[in-house]
Amino acid sequence: MSNEFVISLLKDKGFRITKQRKLIIDIILSSDGASCKEIYHKVSAKDKTVGSATVYRMIRLLEDIGVLKHVDMIALQGR
Repeated sequence: MSNEFVISLLKDKGFRITKQRKLIIDIILSSDGASCKEIYHKVSAKDKTVGSATVYRMIRLLEDIGVLKHVDMIALQGR
């Protein structure tokens, strides 16, 4: 999935495309299987003004529109 595709999906659904959102999308798409915390740390390393709540909301939004799939790591460890 490309950054442009994700951005067009967000635009089609009426979401603004900010510099922060673009950065988060770039990092998510380049971080295969990263946890939310890992994504936040990578985003924060590139832009200290992006808070954890912003990253978590963006991850939830991408889940809601079908770009990401949530995987519960605790459940996987028990198997």
